[in-house]
Amino acid sequence: MTSFVHVDQPATHPGVARAEAVIEHIRVARRSFDGARGLAALLLAAIVSSLLVVADKLMSTWNEGGLLVAWLVLWGVAFAAIAFFAGTARGLAVRAVSSARNAARRRAAARADAQFLAYAEHDPRILRDLQAIRSRREAEQAEATVNADANVPSLYQALRQVNLNQHY
Repeated sequence: MTSFVHVDQPATHPGVARAEAVIEHIRVARRSFDGARGLAALLLAAIVSSLLVVADKLMSTWNEGGLLVAWLVLWGVAFAAIAFFAGTARGLAVRAVSSARNAARRRAAARADAQFLAYAEHDPRILRDLQAIRSRREAEQAEATVNADANVPSLYQALRQVNLNQHY
């Protein structure tokens, strides 16, 4: 007589599944991280603490009978400052973070252009393409008036456009 044994083996290892879930959770948390929120909280804490120091200096001249009233005033100043300056601190933090990101992008583009030019010095094909781009730009500038706020592409973008035009 023949008997069959069927054993259910999982397709994935539970430890691997947990590790993948943790890695995915970290990726999601990293994508949703907003540096401006922490900076806004830090700025708000600095503003509120400076106001509390001023309020404490004013209260230190009072006598002991008004200590409870002084603490109520101090906490009132604290909560009013938090409510009043929260939007301002958030806006300042968002502007600071976005300007830092834009500066990093500009530095990265400048580094990429410098690397591209360093490579172009050793490759005559790229030099010819750059000369073609330069002559085409000079011809376009002679035909049209120069707009002060024109978007000037990087060398990489210009060369990519030339190469795309050659192949398509």
